[in-house]
Amino acid sequence: MIDTKIFNDTKHAFVLKSDKDLKRSLFLFTMMNIPFFVPISTRATNLALDLKLPIDSLVRATIFEQFCGGESQDECMPLVKKMYAENVYSVLDYSVEGKETEEEFDKAANSKIEIIEYASKSKEIPFAVAKPTSLGRFAIWEKVTANDVLSEEEQQEWDSIKFRFEKVCQAAYDNDTKLLIDAEDTWMQDAADNLAEDMMRKFNKEKAIIFNTLQCYRWDRLSYTKAIHERAQRDGFKLGFKTVRGAYMEKENARAKSKGYLTPICEDKEATDVNFNAVMCYCIDNIDQISQFIGTHNEVSTYMALQLMSQKDISLSDDRIWFGQLYGMSDHISFNIGRINSNAIKLLPFGPIKDVIPYLIRRAQENSSVRGQTGRELALLREEKQRRAGQFVKRVE
Repeated sequence: MIDTKIFNDTKHAFVLKSDKDLKRSLFLFTMMNIPFFVPISTRATNLALDLKLPIDSLVRATIFEQFCGGESQDECMPLVKKMYAENVYSVLDYSVEGKETEEEFDKAANSKIEIIEYASKSKEIPFAVAKPTSLGRFAIWEKVTANDVLSEEEQQEWDSIKFRFEKVCQAAYDNDTKLLIDAEDTWMQDAADNLAEDMMRKFNKEKAIIFNTLQCYRWDRLSYTKAIHERAQRDGFKLGFKTVRGAYMEKENARAKSKGYLTPICEDKEATDVNFNAVMCYCIDNIDQISQFIGTHNEVSTYMALQLMSQKDISLSDDRIWFGQLYGMSDHISFNIGRINSNAIKLLPFGPIKDVIPYLIRRAQENSSVRGQTGRELALLREEKQRRAGQFVKRVE
């Protein structure tokens, strides 16, 4: 049985945070908890960028150090090693916004391969990550998903996308590094799902190397999972899934309403939770065929997965099940499940400060909009501050 209070230990949750780090985190989450702060600071940051004001030092000392590992892979490594010492792995994510030219897409593919090769040399980094639209224009993915006829030039672009996609997956296979393929908007996702399935069929013969992402705020994902599972059993390949709730709910619902089609999104947060847990448990129930990267900041889902593993006598360190959270958030989950030798892993973004600002803005926006997220982080940080203050008083006495 898993201890029901596993996530209550703030000493282990914040073991890598100095008192200074703790104060910075408290300040940031306090500010993000103020309703008007994130919109105003976002506008101010964008204005400063437009005016080319020197804001790098301010950004680095605040939100960058909270949510990013460094500006380069090498700069991330001291943090990667510190987390690994606490049994928390890392996956490096070059969080720079993509471009729109074929040359830039080729460069992005080569960059992904370099990260894969870098990860393969580090036991602390078992995964790499790739975003489909970093390898080709969104409009092409969208047209292929819609089964629209491509022009000759568009067909060449699509062929190039497929070439880059397979090239990155081949590198993951050659370097024995698991690859997480991100999910994006539903109106381009079928094309990405189909390519990911082709890559799993090719490279996942013996074990899961290629992992596609299941956005479980989509009400169709359980039926999709069962259908692809049947195909995998028939065709003799393993499945890898990164299971998440999803990040584009408002955008998806707005598009469905404006275009007059049934929204692909669950009706509310509760329905999403039920769907996520059903997909997650289905994958665990079929662990011989399906490996899973459980990407969640939800304590209930994490505990449910750990309990199911315990009931099925699945080792907590089984390489087919991972628990992932974003760096800078939910340390009480990551470090406490790492403490019981489960496979905890942090998604660690990196890149030049000015280039990752769009990512950092999204992190701040999502933290301020997700119900209870910022409040929970604040409560845990305050609890740890009080615990340390109590320890200091005891030492003085």
